[in-house]
Amino acid sequence: MPAEASPTPPPADRADTLSVAPGRVLPASALRFVFSRASGPGGQNVNKVNTRATLTVELADLQDILPRPALDRLPRAAGHYFASKPDRLVIHAGDSRSQRANRKACMDRLRHVLLLALHRPPTRRATRPSRGAVQRRLSAKKRRGDLKQRRRSPGSGGE
Repeated sequence: MPAEASPTPPPADRADTLSVAPGRVLPASALRFVFSRASGPGGQNVNKVNTRATLTVELADLQDILPRPALDRLPRAAGHYFASKPDRLVIHAGDSRSQRANRKACMDRLRHVLLLALHRPPTRRATRPSRGAVQRRLSAKKRRGDLKQRRRSPGSGGE
């Protein structure tokens, strides 16, 4: 008799968790899905089946997997997903006729937003133009001014 393998969760449980980055997994308990009737293609099916997915994630649930600076960047990264409530992300997907595909689209959008928040922008380093760049800019301005000066008529009163 072969040795027993370690128990693995069923595929549905693994699909419910969201792996954001290595070592950062959002548990299924933090993801709340609601399904409603969607508009768009589908014929009479649209009037009968709840395929539009709405994913809601509380910010308190994200504090375990995101560091503080990433949580501070999250509102800018999430944009309109914070529009209704400032303490939660609300993501909708109704593009597909399938509830499963719309659920996956919501999770993909959430992963994208969390990755944007995790990405630390590079620090801005102040720079100065080189001496040659300054001289080229000033000589170009001088040439342009001379050209405009030559276009004037002699008695136009521009001086």
